[in-house]
Amino acid sequence: MPMRIRNSFHPVTNLHCSWMIFLAMSCSSSLTCAQSTTSDPDFDTSVRSPAYTHGHPMVVIDEAHHNFHTMHGRYEPLARILQNDGYNVVSGTVAFTRPSLKPMRVLLVSNARGGDEDSQAERPAFTKAECDAVEVWVRDGGSLLLIADHKPFGGAAYDLAFRFGVEMGRGFVFDVKNSDGDPTFVVYSEANGLLGNGPVIRGRNEAEGVHRIVAFTGQSLSIPSGAMALMKLAPSAYEVDSYTAVPTAADDRRNSAALRQMRGRAQGVALTFGKGRVIIVGEAALFSAQVLKWGKPGEPDMRFGMNAGGNDDKQFVLNSLHWLSGAIN
Repeated sequence: MPMRIRNSFHPVTNLHCSWMIFLAMSCSSSLTCAQSTTSDPDFDTSVRSPAYTHGHPMVVIDEAHHNFHTMHGRYEPLARILQNDGYNVVSGTVAFTRPSLKPMRVLLVSNARGGDEDSQAERPAFTKAECDAVEVWVRDGGSLLLIADHKPFGGAAYDLAFRFGVEMGRGFVFDVKNSDGDPTFVVYSEANGLLGNGPVIRGRNEAEGVHRIVAFTGQSLSIPSGAMALMKLAPSAYEVDSYTAVPTAADDRRNSAALRQMRGRAQGVALTFGKGRVIIVGEAALFSAQVLKWGKPGEPDMRFGMNAGGNDDKQFVLNSLHWLSGAIN
């Protein structure tokens, strides 16, 4: 059984370990990480009941905007799952225009950046013309899955999300009460009442129901009128501008002035927009299946994403694409 991420808080070691995990998940081109992350070669990407055995809707995974997650990189397990579900999955290597968007059934954008350098990452990743094109395309029936992680990714995707009424928090969300070891690994479950309802959660049948989602360090989202909150943040959730301001225990209030309370916000929302559909998620790792290697003899690997035990993240991914592509209503 894969090692689960910490089960209890320790004011020193857990902060150190959390920071190492954050660096491993988020290091950019100019940041050297002692640890290494790779896609999990042992992760099961099979699909028990493929949605498309005849006709294969096109899902385009964007990589034209300095994306941290790409089809042949950190999202390779995701691409394989979607292929096994019957989708035609391709890399998107050009700017968003009405002609380039036309053949797509679903556009998937994850962790776009304004540039590859740290100083550029938080700049808007999409031009006004691109935002205009995506907005019109969705209104006319296209489907968008927009994923933007903790800072700096929320800033880069803010303008595109705002076209659909979603404001990104652009920070780091944590919830000491509803988390899986690390306070930024927020749990959304039937048990804690933070899991939404609707077709994305229910799936096509009882076997595809989602009961527990784990997000692995992300940002918050506003919930537009009429939208479905898929991952509802609790009153005990907060957002901060810096990862170092995340408390290490429930009674840690050293940084209380920096905390923004998250009542009425979410980390995942779904909405209809004209004839189209949109899902926006404020955390990217749950769509991946990654292994963190510490580089020390005898140190067990750490798994996070769909391959971390005890969550339904893989089913949530499938259900999200099924709703966007019209396999479920």
